[in-house]
Amino acid sequence: MSAPPKVAVKPAGVAKDSQCAEDSCPGSPAFILALDVGTTCVRSFVLDEQCEVRGSAVDAVELLNPQPGHFEIEPESLWRKIVGVITQAVKNAKLTPPDITCLTICTQRCTFLTWDHRSGEYYHNFITWKDLRADELVDQWNASWTKSSMNWFSYALFLLTCQSRFLAGSVLKLMNGQALMQKKARVELLDSWILHKLRTGSSSDKDVEHITDVTSSTATGLYDPFTLSWSPLISWLFGINSKILPRVVDNGYKGFGHVHPTAFGSDWANTEIPIAASLSDQTAAIWGSQCFQRNDVKVTMGTGAFLNLVTGDRCQAAISGMYPLVAWQFKKPTRQQGAVYCIEGASHDFGTVVTWAQSCELFDSPANTSDIAQSVPDTNDVFFMPAFSGLGPPVNDYRSASGFIGLTPSTTKAHMVRALLESIVFRLVQLIEAAEKETSQKLHMIRVDGGVSRNDFVCQFLADLSRLRVERAENAESSIMGATFMAGINHGIWRDVEDLKRFRQVERVFEPRAKEYETIANRMDKWSRTIARFSDWY
Repeated sequence: MSAPPKVAVKPAGVAKDSQCAEDSCPGSPAFILALDVGTTCVRSFVLDEQCEVRGSAVDAVELLNPQPGHFEIEPESLWRKIVGVITQAVKNAKLTPPDITCLTICTQRCTFLTWDHRSGEYYHNFITWKDLRADELVDQWNASWTKSSMNWFSYALFLLTCQSRFLAGSVLKLMNGQALMQKKARVELLDSWILHKLRTGSSSDKDVEHITDVTSSTATGLYDPFTLSWSPLISWLFGINSKILPRVVDNGYKGFGHVHPTAFGSDWANTEIPIAASLSDQTAAIWGSQCFQRNDVKVTMGTGAFLNLVTGDRCQAAISGMYPLVAWQFKKPTRQQGAVYCIEGASHDFGTVVTWAQSCELFDSPANTSDIAQSVPDTNDVFFMPAFSGLGPPVNDYRSASGFIGLTPSTTKAHMVRALLESIVFRLVQLIEAAEKETSQKLHMIRVDGGVSRNDFVCQFLADLSRLRVERAENAESSIMGATFMAGINHGIWRDVEDLKRFRQVERVFEPRAKEYETIANRMDKWSRTIARFSDWY
């Protein structure tokens, strides 16, 4: 298992061109500025070296839906929100820009655009990971003789099956042909675009290094986790020139550079903040949950639910719709690759289901749903299928429909709310069982994070049905914490992951209740049989 090397402690950041005494800088307080760009909101936090939040700011992401199945973000609007939350978080912390030691960023994955980085011309908006416009194209490839003839490759099972949202399909549909011929166009993942904007600001020099972090590239379907490189096979199949893709760097990369003095406005003009880390939201959550050992597992319960099981230094092939990813990578002189892997499974409709139910006035606030669900002993044989984006692994039916089944005149809102919450746990348990089967490992505990993890009913129901301990941290902001942890180690604020253990505080452990298992397992069996009623609907 590869871990970041121990490093010497570095001083806090200072104003551009300023000097500090050699004996005073190391004692300066350290403040890490963390940026988290998610699907629904952009957040920025300032944390000190005790991982205490000193200031924060949040703004909503405007998710555009120009056509059914299309989910986009306008890039310049997003950038204004990024600048806004960063500057406001520093003000709320009652600090000035020179007080900031370093910056760290974590981003949603599989969100991209194509543009001319020199002129700033965008060929389209960001296409997000929720976008479905390439489904038909990917289905055609999945059914093609080309794909079928290549199934004997062990990694082709990962690269070419089951995931309907491959970035490759969307890139192929949206690339600007003329710009490609003129060698103007390039593909930006969300993290590589943010890095470009941070490092160039309003400067006329736009030719900074075109890079992305390995944990962002690994989920695109264009990157081969077995060879740790952009896949020439996929580039050939989809006709995508790998030269337009960013260079992939490891998580210990020392060349992220600094925030350009013009990036955040006049108050920052004399300050160069080091960029200490860039990582994906799910890797950040893995680190924030301190899942550093093989067989550690975390479940992020946000807009979607993501289960990540750390598999160590072995890339685990998967055939159930789970997929292998690089969890993190720190290259070492003695061991060039230094990659740690995980397998991941996703349920794309998790928090989405709760938000939808609130919009239908099934309840006033998500905070009330735990009490509502526990106000009835069961669902009165009502079931819900959480499939607004289809059903992921191990079902892998992206044409499935959502809906209630079993409604009767005696059905109440409480029954429906409980059915909603039970359904998202049923999907999680499917992922857990698939992960155990893929790895031949029996799990012992699940660490949960994300907004929905604050729901006691969901956590206890998960513990009862999975028969696993469910551990919920005091701080639900695992992605922010993980991005901060990685930046702190890279910048020398902490020496290694052992230094981080003191920051994990468990708020509650949900123990499985054996007496509940048979009843709810039977309910899940019945729910599983209803999948066929909603399958292949669209």
